[in-house]
Amino acid sequence: MSYLKFDRRLMANLDESTQREYIRTNRKGAYSCSSIVGCNTRKYHGLLVIPVPSLSANNHVLLSSLDLTIIQHGVPFNVGIHEYEGDVFSPKGHKYIREYNVDVVSSTTYRVGGVILEKQFLFCHYINRAITRYTLLEAHSRTTLRLSPFLAFRDVKMLTHRNDQINGDYGVARSGVTFCLYPGYPTLYLQVSKEHEFVSDPHWNEKNEYIKERERGYEYTEDLYVPGYFDVDIEVGESVYFSAGIEEADPASLAQLFDEEVAMRITKDDFRSCLLNAALQFYYRPDATHGYLLAGYPWFGVRARDLFIALPGCTVYADAPERFYRIMDTVLPEVRAFMNQISLSTEIRDINEGDVGLWAIWALQEYARWSTPADMVSRYGDFLNELIHYYLKNIHPNLRIDHTGLCYITGDGKPLSWMDAKINGQAVIPREGYLVEVNALWYNALCFYREVMPSQWTEEMEALLQLVEKSFCNIFINEHGYLFDYVNPHSTRHDWSVRPNMIFATSLPYSPLPKSTRRSVIEIITRELRTPKGLRSLSPKSDGYQPQCHGTQLQREQAYYNGSVWPWLLGPYFEACLKLYGRSAISFIERTLIGMEEELQQHGVGTISELFDGNPPFKGRGAISFAMSVGEILRSLELLKVAKSKYDTQTLPIIRYE
Repeated sequence: MSYLKFDRRLMANLDESTQREYIRTNRKGAYSCSSIVGCNTRKYHGLLVIPVPSLSANNHVLLSSLDLTIIQHGVPFNVGIHEYEGDVFSPKGHKYIREYNVDVVSSTTYRVGGVILEKQFLFCHYINRAITRYTLLEAHSRTTLRLSPFLAFRDVKMLTHRNDQINGDYGVARSGVTFCLYPGYPTLYLQVSKEHEFVSDPHWNEKNEYIKERERGYEYTEDLYVPGYFDVDIEVGESVYFSAGIEEADPASLAQLFDEEVAMRITKDDFRSCLLNAALQFYYRPDATHGYLLAGYPWFGVRARDLFIALPGCTVYADAPERFYRIMDTVLPEVRAFMNQISLSTEIRDINEGDVGLWAIWALQEYARWSTPADMVSRYGDFLNELIHYYLKNIHPNLRIDHTGLCYITGDGKPLSWMDAKINGQAVIPREGYLVEVNALWYNALCFYREVMPSQWTEEMEALLQLVEKSFCNIFINEHGYLFDYVNPHSTRHDWSVRPNMIFATSLPYSPLPKSTRRSVIEIITRELRTPKGLRSLSPKSDGYQPQCHGTQLQREQAYYNGSVWPWLLGPYFEACLKLYGRSAISFIERTLIGMEEELQQHGVGTISELFDGNPPFKGRGAISFAMSVGEILRSLELLKVAKSKYDTQTLPIIRYE
């Protein structure tokens, strides 16, 4: 039985099927993305979306969609679907869908009269090519497939409209045609594996509507250029392949290429295998030597903080240590260049943020836990030593170790942490001064350094560590038993908001807090911030709580960290619970992860969303696939596995994700 399978009832319900999206990437920055019913609902959606660095830093949609029409007895049945002005869907191809599943590749089964046709789609590894395979399972008379490409040739952040600048001429390729609508774009090759007829019928398909953009307050209608269509006959039991790429393919080898690509895929047959596949989608290799993690899809690039937070879960805990090594070999020189004031990375955003180095140390700590401390030191000890002393030298642009021993961050009103929402360049959550998670990371980093490199540890460092522990407790612990989110010593007003950042003072391997305070912190987080999908970014009891993250960009920026639920925070929360409660935390963690497993069939199919609403039903929001979410859930599965082994919980029920 298929694990990720959607039946006729759900596919026919557009309120349901258009809310579920898929993402496929090629590890080179390109992707294919749409709703599972095939109706594009975002400007970021497209069958072939690729980087064109000479035009902009964003991706570009070349092929928006490919409409399929099944023809029998001269009667066409268009099984495509588009939304137009006035909430009109046409054609209504969803009525013909009998099944959709993504266990290996995306597969849609259509039934039109006596015809049963299977459409399978994949995005090739490391080349900008999408291949669709059409297999005729049943038919009682001659059947013809008509394939109509909808072309965009535009930046993902823009929309195109009918214009006179378009170059509608087409060239000839082996068993296909080529297009390049505007100067500066690569040539698009559209090729069919079988003899066919291309009929030139150029026209504009106008006023396609993208409902997600309308909800977000952006321009939401687009005109797409349709140059004509391919007609190809197909026999029962036969497969026909359609290729869209920026290099010419060998039509005779498309079947072999498709099978080879399928063989490389991870079969998505349980929770963990889906997350392993999702983690692989973030892996970005622009060339043969470099490697990165993209922060999410469909609109994020490489972000330093996100990369280090997601790194352990998306690499070593995803059974892919080679990814960890390649990414660290790529990123560490960039961090060193920043520390030595040589250059600022153009590929990795926010590498200059004050807490990035501390998250890098945490990633090394997780690697040491997965491997051994000795292995970590042999590979990355020099870098760890440099990072610790970089902070001790107090030369970071906006972070200082002050007389308290704590990290003090300033930023002229700009975002200074992972809570990076901003309006007009200014932080929505103006956290400045002593940030609780930054200083929890700082204390943990010093302790870890002492543990793995004792020969480098000095009496001055030991005195600093004792000062950090004392100052942390004095500054952050408040009279109500939880921790201030941040403290600005130059302000007489304390912010009493209950936020999740204090979880790191209890979850990290080394905590500056006494056990009684750790217990109190976890109890308050559990009572006010925990949800089935993660931790709220603000307690509903605190001023400014906003339960839903939707609407215009301004509304979303205000809601991101004022109540929205962040699933990546489950990782540290589970870790804190296991440290404090031991065996009794296991069944609770299992139940929560079963709830997260349900999300694989919701917002982003087979993956975990960026965030969720703060109130039930906790709807998925933001990016459909987010590296920190996926990485920390994968790490949580490992934490659970280790805990069950430690406590020998053989009598506990075994659940599907193990």
